[in-house]
Amino acid sequence: MTAGSGKLSAGCDVGSLAAKVVIVDRRRVVASAVVRSGPRPAESAKKAMDEALSKAGLTLENIGCCVGTGYGREKIPFVTERVSEISCHGKGARFLVPSARSIIDIGGQDCKIIRLDAKGNLEKFITNDKCASGTGRFLDVMAKVMNITVAELGERSLASKDPVTLASMCTVWAQADVIKYINERRAAADICAGINAAMANRVSMMASAMALENDICMTGGVAKNKGVVHALTRITGKRLKDIRQIDPQLVGALGAALFAGEMR
Repeated sequence: MTAGSGKLSAGCDVGSLAAKVVIVDRRRVVASAVVRSGPRPAESAKKAMDEALSKAGLTLENIGCCVGTGYGREKIPFVTERVSEISCHGKGARFLVPSARSIIDIGGQDCKIIRLDAKGNLEKFITNDKCASGTGRFLDVMAKVMNITVAELGERSLASKDPVTLASMCTVWAQADVIKYINERRAAADICAGINAAMANRVSMMASAMALENDICMTGGVAKNKGVVHALTRITGKRLKDIRQIDPQLVGALGAALFAGEMR
C-alpha cells in the first residue's frame, strides 16, 4: 500500500494485550476495532484492521495511508509509516481534549506520563516498562485472583466502604495480599478498591516526577477503570478530564490515524 492510493487514513496500534485500529475520513472517525493481541503482532494487526474495515464496508484499497504504532509496530505489514506510541497518544489526546497538557497512558505492559507544551508538541515523558505494577498486566493478574473481569475491578470498587491496603506494590507480593484478604473474607468491593488504589499510588509516584499540568487526561485500557481514575484523582488532588468521544483504549490508534492523514 502506498500513500495516496485511497481516500481514507488509518492508525494501527499493536500493544501487548490488545490491537487497535481507527479509520478516519479527514478528522472524522469512520470505524474502529479492538481485538485481543495474540503472540504474533502481524496477525493481531490484520485481525483488528479486518474488523474495522468490515464495520465500515471497506477494503484495504480504500485506505490511502496507515501509520503503525505500539510495541508491535515494526511487525505490521500493511503500514505506510511508523510513529512512536508516545507521539500518537499525545496527538490523539490533544485532538479529543484540545486543552490537554498532560497525558497518563496506562497500557498492558507499561505506563507513560506525557507532557505537552501549549501548542500540543511533545515536551517531556517518562515511562515504566520494567515492572508490572502500574500497568494493565497488574490488573489482569489481580482480576484472575479475584475470579472477576478487569472491568468488574473498577465497578465493584466504587461500592467500597473500607478499602484494604496492599503492603507492597510488587505484583507477586500484592497477589499474596489479595489472597490473604480473600481468605479473611473481606468484602470484594474493599479488595477491589485496594487493588485500584495500589495501582494509582504507583502511577502517582511517576506523575509527581513530571509536575503534571492541567488539563490532564488518561488514555489506554486502564482509563476505563473508574476505580483507578477516582483513586488517581484523590491521590494527586487533580481532576482528570473525561474522554467521551471515543474508547480511551483507541487514543493511540486515533493519533496514528491523524498522523496518517497529514502524510497523505
